[in-house]
Amino acid sequence: MGQKLTRQFFLRPTLTVARQLLGKYLVHRSGKKKIIGQVVETEAYVGPQDLASHAKGGQITSRNLAEYMIGGHIYIYLVYGIYWQLNISTGRSGVPECVLIRAVEPILPKFQISNLKFKINLTNGPGKLCQYLKIDGQHYGLDLVTSREIWLEDGQSVSPRQIVADRRIGIDYAGPIWSNKKWRFYIKNNPYVSKFKR
Repeated sequence: MGQKLTRQFFLRPTLTVARQLLGKYLVHRSGKKKIIGQVVETEAYVGPQDLASHAKGGQITSRNLAEYMIGGHIYIYLVYGIYWQLNISTGRSGVPECVLIRAVEPILPKFQISNLKFKINLTNGPGKLCQYLKIDGQHYGLDLVTSREIWLEDGQSVSPRQIVADRRIGIDYAGPIWSNKKWRFYIKNNPYVSKFKR
């Protein structure tokens, strides 16, 4: 575990932030304990030109307002009325860009890691990791830079050779140009990366 990430980290270009988040620790202080996950997979969204973004065309709604906040704020929303999806705003205020956290590696006490399959299935998807980290709609708009409840810390360094760039998931509605952008990043051969069907 390392130093808490500063505002400057989130003010950089979204694709840079999406790559650099790999290996970082996401920490949630819940009661007297800390729930920790190491980021292993992300997706970048660079609206309003990005047709896969909730802010495509520059639209502003009660749902996507946090996407317009200065870099480092939580933008979280429900899908299928069940699963929360955790995003982090990037760049300057008023520019709706963000990074979706798709998968983390759970950092569990040693006595809980004997069953690897169970551990992997805890957090190998955006909805699962929110359940594990106990992050939901009440954390909408929270500032990860100043918060003492949820924040990000420096983690293991991930070299460019370890990073795989691939297509984002579930955005065929955005058309071939945007759905084929290789703006999903994950750590090569990491077992905690989300499972999906094309």
